[in-house]
Amino acid sequence: MSAPTPAGPGLQPPAFGRPSPALIARADRGYARFLAVQAPDADTGDCGHRNPLRDPGPE
Repeated sequence: MSAPTPAGPGLQPPAFGRPSPALIARADRGYARFLAVQAPDADTGDCGHRNPLRDPGPE
């Protein structure tokens, strides 16, 4: 039985720590999909209550 050998910097592949081209392409597609999503229309906030700043009401 052999003892485990420590992994040193010389044993890492040359592109260690760099994203693969496939990963970058996938991220680009996801980002484009994120940018293409349209935000829903803003809610008017009409919940049945009177807003005294917009509608002062009867005086």
